[in-house]
Amino acid sequence: MNRIKKGDVVARKSYGKDIIFTVKNIINTKKEKIAILKGFIDRIEADSNIEDLEIVDKQIIAKKQADLHYKLNDKIIKEKENRGEDYRIGIVTPSSRNKEKIVTGKILHLDGDKKYSQKSYYYYKKLGLNAIVKNIPEYRQPRVIYKLLQAYNPDILVITGHDGMIKRGTDYNNIYNYRNSKYFIQTVKEARRYDLERNSNLVIFAGACQSYFEAIISAGANFASSPARILIDFLDPLVIAEKIAFTEKYKYITIDDIAKELRDGKKGVSGIGANGKMIKEID
Repeated sequence: MNRIKKGDVVARKSYGKDIIFTVKNIINTKKEKIAILKGFIDRIEADSNIEDLEIVDKQIIAKKQADLHYKLNDKIIKEKENRGEDYRIGIVTPSSRNKEKIVTGKILHLDGDKKYSQKSYYYYKKLGLNAIVKNIPEYRQPRVIYKLLQAYNPDILVITGHDGMIKRGTDYNNIYNYRNSKYFIQTVKEARRYDLERNSNLVIFAGACQSYFEAIISAGANFASSPARILIDFLDPLVIAEKIAFTEKYKYITIDDIAKELRDGKKGVSGIGANGKMIKEID
């Protein structure tokens, strides 16, 4: 058997190798070695006895990477097609011949995963969105969010990374049964403290796979994961941010307006909704 080490891509034998993970860290206990795992494709964190892990074949890894890249680019192409000519900067309207400038909402995105941070930035930029993406571990997000909001003053805040329930299917209302939900909750509260002082009406998405949805919403998020405590798609937080950024300020957008574009609809993400952040200026 291959020796499992930090950085390896693995699957859990006892779970039928259903999810592919990257080994985040290895903890030595008196009885066994425990691997801390983060999803290779999914936004989930878990742990496992190292003996239950099997290294994933390089060809499978390459295919998963290619599938993820294709999915990302396919979504970008579809979004550009859906938006059409209406969202070009500097549109000349047929009636007035005035130049209409489209200003989309400014996004600040904190992500605990470096790979996803890079892919998120790529997605936003390809769609022409004004976005700042920061790779910040989940536990550090509450400590830095206030200063980041002061520095960038965004319209939309995305707080995500990896999460997961320690005991699946039980203790839904126990914050200690979630790996990173407490950090997302703390970050949302800090963001709302900033928002109250500035009266900026910040729109917030927070959460990852299996996150404590109700507590995150109660903390002040407009949208959060995961009502059904399921895995959410990598693209779900990006889709939420994009829809708010491209919706005009006088329009209120609900989860029903977005659900069909999320992999698992309202089971994966839900919320109270928010006004859009796009404005149109006539030169």
